[in-house]
Amino acid sequence: MRILQLHSKYITYKPVKKEIAEAEEAEKKESRIDDVLVLFTAVEKGDDETVAAQAITQVKAFLDKLKMNRVLIYPYAHLSANLASPSLALRVVRAMERIAQDAKIEAYRAPFGWNKQFTISVKGHPLAEQSRVILKEPQMQEKVSEALKAEEKRESSWYVLSPDGDIAPVKDFDFSKHKELAKFAEYEISKVRVSREMPPHIKLMRKLEIADYEPGSDPGNLRWYPKGRLIKSLLEQFVTTIMMEYGAMEVETPVMYDFHHPTLSSYLDRFPARQYLIQSEEKDLFLRFAACFGQFLILHDAQFSYRQLPLRMYELTRYSFRREKSGELAGLRRQRAFTMPDCHALCSNLEQAKEEFLERFNLCRETLEGLGLSRGDYELGIRFTKDFYETNKDFITSLVRFLDKPALVEMFGEKILYWVLKWEFNFIDNQEKASALSTDQLDVENARRYDITYVDHDGGRQYPIILHCSPSGGIERCIYALLEKAYKDQKKGKPPIFPLWLSPTQIRVIPVSDKFIESAEEIAEQITNHKLRVDLDDRPLTMQKKVRAAEMEWINYVVAIGQKELDSGLLSVRDRSTGKIKDIPLQEFLEKATKEIQGKPWRPLPLPTRLSKRPQFYG
Repeated sequence: MRILQLHSKYITYKPVKKEIAEAEEAEKKESRIDDVLVLFTAVEKGDDETVAAQAITQVKAFLDKLKMNRVLIYPYAHLSANLASPSLALRVVRAMERIAQDAKIEAYRAPFGWNKQFTISVKGHPLAEQSRVILKEPQMQEKVSEALKAEEKRESSWYVLSPDGDIAPVKDFDFSKHKELAKFAEYEISKVRVSREMPPHIKLMRKLEIADYEPGSDPGNLRWYPKGRLIKSLLEQFVTTIMMEYGAMEVETPVMYDFHHPTLSSYLDRFPARQYLIQSEEKDLFLRFAACFGQFLILHDAQFSYRQLPLRMYELTRYSFRREKSGELAGLRRQRAFTMPDCHALCSNLEQAKEEFLERFNLCRETLEGLGLSRGDYELGIRFTKDFYETNKDFITSLVRFLDKPALVEMFGEKILYWVLKWEFNFIDNQEKASALSTDQLDVENARRYDITYVDHDGGRQYPIILHCSPSGGIERCIYALLEKAYKDQKKGKPPIFPLWLSPTQIRVIPVSDKFIESAEEIAEQITNHKLRVDLDDRPLTMQKKVRAAEMEWINYVVAIGQKELDSGLLSVRDRSTGKIKDIPLQEFLEKATKEIQGKPWRPLPLPTRLSKRPQFYG
């Protein structure tokens, strides 16, 4: 069972339409409840009345803490992809209501099986928004690191740093010309991560047959359809190529490690992440949450001197694992298993580390631009200790000057993690939630912890400074940002679209009737020979429906083939980005399209060329 729990000033709701045959009888009238704990509840497979009892026991303890006694049990299937059958779900929510009333709780329940409209006002105190997961069987234990506990309690101050070096408390900064930065600041300072409604990109990733939740796995794990796997692999290849050109050495490390390894156990308590634990041959293991320790163990055994510094090492981790809170899981924005490009650089001293830091900062900007995200699509967040800022103000300000717009700053009175400086490029989505993409950290602890040393000028041993960088952030999160950006464009009246190099189908050829299928296939073959992904709509549909289908799939170019095109030698090409149709020779069109994807990775079409041969994966 999954519950999104909101302490509300009030909620009003009204049944609108029955969604399932098992829906309860209910009047289509509005109800209002004041000062109530709303329990948005999803009943999952395997739940029963014992789970209902556990849920109410937890809720009762919370009610006692807040000195209140009123709840609304609101069936809400959107919290899970592993739903129980309607009959079981109804039985369980009825049990919750009954058990709550037996416990002297003033309990209400919204009707089951209805599409309902509701308005809610949530209170603003720190405990007002919480999520719960109640399992029938004991779940695998997880290790909560000391760093994560410290992060939840840590105290910090928030500022805005301008390109000219001025630093002002957030409350004093004029955000009138920086609306997205204001959203970023509000999100970060509030620390509320739970999504109250489905983010737009989830509907898009399903509709476009990119990815979906995998109900047969742990929550937060995804299945990738052919189109999504293509996009994901192209992004992986793109980022990896950038890292190779930067000079990083690619390695591969295990996905699981000994929990009691002396160095690793120490590092676990300095990294703010929840782990998956497994057992094998009486050994406690954990699934990696980053590539750091795998690379550090390699570097511990390596021999190198100051002449090889900065030394750069890279891995594309497929996958890293973190047991994120279930209420924070949100499609491609946050998962429990994800693909993370992870690059470390070892530097001889702080001055070399600063130079490397700046180079990587600009490399990350170029990476996001190559993905299709401009400077206006993300905000800069910088975090550091007060001592480091006081002695490195000009250096930190130079990061803001490079981006040429103000940055949100979090300043700590003391170092609670392994780094003294960290920055992130954060994408602000349609729900005004921020998600970190590119990032880099200046680590002053782990070389000593892992006993990583280099030989200095005098033949002695020295500990390097380590930089931790992801040039793009998680690959899944890059796709999330592109989908959310496309949704923003759509709200502004622009056609949602992928960059041409990332589109599963870049060009669709549509014969105006069946007698032109053979000619259309010949043209499609010529397009394929130029390493462009092209498919052919040979289905028995009208031309209008075929064009509409191409629009729904965000096809960049649609080419119509009929007698006019064969007679003239000109293709009729519809350009999605402009909405215009142009008659153009095939060779000229091919030159234009290939130029548009120049320098980007390529993979062949991931599906049968003929649409009539394709399965439907979603919907």
